[in-house]
Amino acid sequence: MNKAEITNKGIVTGAIIGIILFAVIGLLPSSFIGGVIGLKIASYLLGMPAGTELLSRTVVGLTMVFGIAVTGFIFVVGASMIGWLFGHLGMAIRNRRELKTV
Repeated sequence: MNKAEITNKGIVTGAIIGIILFAVIGLLPSSFIGGVIGLKIASYLLGMPAGTELLSRTVVGLTMVFGIAVTGFIFVVGASMIGWLFGHLGMAIRNRRELKTV
């Protein structure tokens, strides 16, 4: 295998692990935090207390979706970068062993 194949496999593996980690530990807290931020924004824009109007519900829903998207992006990109790093480290160790045996 060449260097590009190993690093690509590391990236894909990291992305899959990031998606799994996000689904297990990141989905609920990110929607909760996004909802709280949405409630703060809605109460600031529409006054206290934010009622059950369509605009306040829309603001809260959009911030929840935005919080989930940002957290998912961070999980997937972070895990992909770690996978890429492990791919490079694995290639460096492999190349070092090959140089010593020659």
